[in-house]
Amino acid sequence: MAQILVIDDDPAVQMLLRRVLQSQGHGVSLAANGTEGLKLAEEIQPALIICDWMMPGLNGLEVCRQVKANATLSTCFFVLLTSRSSIEDRVMGLDTGADDFLTKPIVEVVELQAKVRAGLRVYQLAKALQAQTRLLESELAEASAYVRSLLPAPMEQPLPIASCFIPSRELGGDCFDYFWLNDRQLVLFLLDMSGHGLGAALPSVYILNLLRSQSLNDVDFSHPDQVLTALNRIFQMGEHGDRYFTIWYGVFNQKTRQLCYGSAGHPPALLLKKTPSQWEVEPLKTKGFPIGMFAQAQYRSETQTMESGSSLYIFSDGVYEIPIGDGKIWGLSGFSSLLQQLHGQNQGTLDAILKTVKDVYKGEVFNDDISLVKATF
Repeated sequence: MAQILVIDDDPAVQMLLRRVLQSQGHGVSLAANGTEGLKLAEEIQPALIICDWMMPGLNGLEVCRQVKANATLSTCFFVLLTSRSSIEDRVMGLDTGADDFLTKPIVEVVELQAKVRAGLRVYQLAKALQAQTRLLESELAEASAYVRSLLPAPMEQPLPIASCFIPSRELGGDCFDYFWLNDRQLVLFLLDMSGHGLGAALPSVYILNLLRSQSLNDVDFSHPDQVLTALNRIFQMGEHGDRYFTIWYGVFNQKTRQLCYGSAGHPPALLLKKTPSQWEVEPLKTKGFPIGMFAQAQYRSETQTMESGSSLYIFSDGVYEIPIGDGKIWGLSGFSSLLQQLHGQNQGTLDAILKTVKDVYKGEVFNDDISLVKATF
């Protein structure tokens, strides 16, 4: 039995609607004005509301607007009861959130019954979709927690490394790690799988585990070009649902202070180093297609001496691909300038960086994963 709420200040209309709807086996509640109707709707959570457009106090449009803005009532099928018949009035009602209309006076009871049946079918579909959405959100939240549990903890000695991971609502394909190959060489990498959801997260975790366990055959993991070439050999789009990933991979030699690095379609790592007058930003990137795009792609390594006091930032594009209006994005240059500015103010912490990134975004949930790793030399 469906719960239906009738909101109308005319007792005769109330009586007619109750009689017809009860004859269909529905439970019917009555309200004589918009304020009373909204209160009753909160209490009984109806599947369908039939509401008069013209009423003293809150009219039908305002009742509809408030119902559709209420998260617990938004799936309710809302029918406006009106003697208005112009296209302009109907457009106004639809724009407010009304799902259908009934013309006053009600002459065709058969039409009323058909509209109610159709409205309840739509309501049931909406509730089913809502349940599926909640289930998906729950599964994505569990997957986000799982990915987070796999990521490394901050490192204090001998090389301070801080990191953060903020999953998007849909969960993207970010993963990163840092670990010692031996007593002098430290691996740092960050990858971003294309797409969103579990389909992106699972292969990303697979690659993470391959690198963490050093399970690529005949590969010297201290040579980024060998690692990227081997990954491209075993991961091709055609075999993985047309997915590809970008990655930045580096190896720091603590004894020689040399950083050997390579990238595959990934944003450059940004090296912040102090000069007598200011902090300079140097992008560290090598040419190379994303992993999985072309089987014969070539990758190479480059080296950089890491000066004392410098900082290296490795990140995914979610940290800077932020809309700022007029079809523009904040961009890598905006993020680079932020790092330069905060280091100049001695505030180059991840908390300070993320606070500004969130201020730029101006939203509750990011559209893409945000991963950020900072190593201080």
